[in-house]
Amino acid sequence: MRVLVIGGGGREHAIVWALSKSEKVKRIFCAPGNAGIAELAECAPIPVNRFDDLITYTKDNAIDLVFVGPDDPLADGIVDAFEAHNIPIYGPRKNAAEIEGSKIFMKDLLRKYNIPTAKYETFTDYETALAYLRRQSAPIVVKADGLAAGKGVTVAYSIEEAEKALQDMMVDKVFGQSGGRVVIEEFLQGQEMSILAFVDGETVRAMVPAQDHKPVFDGDKGPNTGGMGTYSPLPHIDPALVEDAIENIIKPTAKAMVSEGRPFRGVLFAGLMMTSSGVKTIEFNARMGDPETQVVLPRLKTDLLDIVLASLNGRLDQLEIEWSDEAAVCVIAASEGYPASYPKGRVITGLDAAKAQGALVFHAGTAKTDGEIVTSGGRVLGIVGLGRDIAEARARAYEAVSAVHFEGMHARTDIAAKALR
Repeated sequence: MRVLVIGGGGREHAIVWALSKSEKVKRIFCAPGNAGIAELAECAPIPVNRFDDLITYTKDNAIDLVFVGPDDPLADGIVDAFEAHNIPIYGPRKNAAEIEGSKIFMKDLLRKYNIPTAKYETFTDYETALAYLRRQSAPIVVKADGLAAGKGVTVAYSIEEAEKALQDMMVDKVFGQSGGRVVIEEFLQGQEMSILAFVDGETVRAMVPAQDHKPVFDGDKGPNTGGMGTYSPLPHIDPALVEDAIENIIKPTAKAMVSEGRPFRGVLFAGLMMTSSGVKTIEFNARMGDPETQVVLPRLKTDLLDIVLASLNGRLDQLEIEWSDEAAVCVIAASEGYPASYPKGRVITGLDAAKAQGALVFHAGTAKTDGEIVTSGGRVLGIVGLGRDIAEARARAYEAVSAVHFEGMHARTDIAAKALR
């Protein structure tokens, strides 16, 4: 088969890498791709939101299947657009992708179907939201309703910090229209966990769990990012909690979406918090996580293409999916200044040395200029170490990180450290 992957980040590099291992995949295309993806696929510089151009490219290259990576095109209806041309495409339709595209929709859905989540209120008016906020106590969480590249959430440890977040979103419009509506919710204390699942209607096939590190600095300090690293499995977390989340959160949510006339087909990502009163939902995403994908797919033994085809053909419930016992740890190498403004065009060295040590190096924000790989994003690389356990995988990841260099490179030094305690 000839497969097109939509997107150009570390998640898409991992997807392309996984598909490249399938004997059924003859050729891979990617739009727009990046410097690392270009080593495995033919890249086309087509933005992910130019659906007409992508459809034309798909037809011109006789592509058999399209796999959508990022959230924006899903929320904008890329699956509906391709299906209108009878092109097989993997991902949720627009009405199902709203589970990520609108936090208010997601929270209201969970409330309606009694699925565990934090207590919350929603607002469309700044003054009303501000008055409510001033009656609350910190810590408290303020969320922009729409998509904000993983940065539209502020965990405020003072009401003053929450007020600033509210003004940034609703008055200063730092996230554009995404902050026109907000969710203010209770702060949940506990450990986070991410569970991705292949979903087709009410059929749910959960992937192995992972844990992400959102804040930019060691010790979970500093502003939230799209993710500074992740690891899988989670040896310090009771498997019963994982099963609880699957049975009482993910499966009921898939069923609720069917009941709402929005059946979900694709990858459903549950961001969860393990609290003293049970597992609760923080968020749902309508696609694979980044950087969770970079540690989950290396543990997948079943052919990824087989899973996608089974879902598209309504046979996901008949497929057994196998996972490796191997551990994976991903450390993000980021540009200085990220998640705020950051420089681009800095030459990256040591990539071959990192690979020679056995690491997987997934490109997130890279480009090729004058024959050299250079930085082009805030998160530049996802460097993955594999091993018999978290300790071995973590050591290999950081050995590979030490081999890579670009000016201003920043990486957290404590990824997966809590799993070793």
